[in-house]
Amino acid sequence: MNAPMRRPAEESSTSSDEAQEIHSLLKLLVNKICRSPSLHKTRRLDGGAREIILDTDVDGVRCLLVRIDQQLKKPHVDLSPREQAIARMVAEGYGNKTIAAILDISTWTVGTHLRRVFAKLGVGSRAAMVAHLIENGVLVEHLDKKDRQKVR
Repeated sequence: MNAPMRRPAEESSTSSDEAQEIHSLLKLLVNKICRSPSLHKTRRLDGGAREIILDTDVDGVRCLLVRIDQQLKKPHVDLSPREQAIARMVAEGYGNKTIAAILDISTWTVGTHLRRVFAKLGVGSRAAMVAHLIENGVLVEHLDKKDRQKVR
């Protein structure tokens, strides 16, 4: 199970073969840890959403193996139709002035809608808002095929 180590000068971007090999090694490691009661000491975090399976030190580097329960993700947030429209336009790259002109509202109103969306989603920026909405599948239905492939 010894993988060849490369020097930093030899490092290049991880190819799909290397990524697959790393994935296979991690899968093997997780299976071994889960089968070994002496290694498998779990501890719940975040009210049970995350579980630490392994907390160890490897060559002076702390390594955590954490299981995240996908069922306990953040609850779905409902955005108003206007908030959805503005979020979609932000995702398409429009600025507040352009959004205001298209929707025939003031830039202040656009800002107010964005602040409300930020508060509902618990984010602090336009980029974080778009990432959150794409991650939760809210904006994917509005993106064209080419953009959808970039997201996945």
